[in-house]
Amino acid sequence: MKMVTIYTDGACSGNPGPGGYGAVLLYGSAKKELSEGYRLTTNNRMEVLAVIKGLEALKESCQVTIYSDSKYVVDAITKGWVTRWKAKGWYRNAKEKASNVDLWERLLVQLERHQVEFCWVKGHADNPGNERCDALARAAIAKGNLQEDMNDLG
Repeated sequence: MKMVTIYTDGACSGNPGPGGYGAVLLYGSAKKELSEGYRLTTNNRMEVLAVIKGLEALKESCQVTIYSDSKYVVDAITKGWVTRWKAKGWYRNAKEKASNVDLWERLLVQLERHQVEFCWVKGHADNPGNERCDALARAAIAKGNLQEDMNDLG
C-alpha cells in the first residue's frame, strides 16, 4: 500500500463568508496541490472539505497521514465524535443536530477506502505544509469566480 502524506487547511473571510481550502499531497518526490474557493461557507466546512478532496484525489487505497490545524476535524475523527453523531442520527446530543453532515458522510466513505492517521499541527507556526495549504486556500478565495457550496447554511 502506498504511503501518502496530505497537508490540509481551510480559510474563510468572515464566518460564514467566502471561503476556500488547500491540500498538498506528497508521495515520494511527487507533489500535488489542490484548492477551490466558495461564495458562502464556513471555516469548519472548508477544513473538512480539504481533507475530503485530498483523499478523493487518490486513485487507489493508500496509507495516509493527514496533517491539519483544525481541532474540529482531528478531534471529530480521533475522539470518535463523528461515529457517535452518526449513530445518534446525526445529533451531537439529545437536542443539537450535528453540523456539516453532508461532508462528514463523504469523509467517512474515504476513511473506509484508506488507512488514515490524523495529526494535529499548530496553525501559523512555521509548518511549511500547513503554511502552503493556508496560502492555497486564501488564494482560492482571492481569485474570485467562487463556486456555490451545497451546504446547510440555509
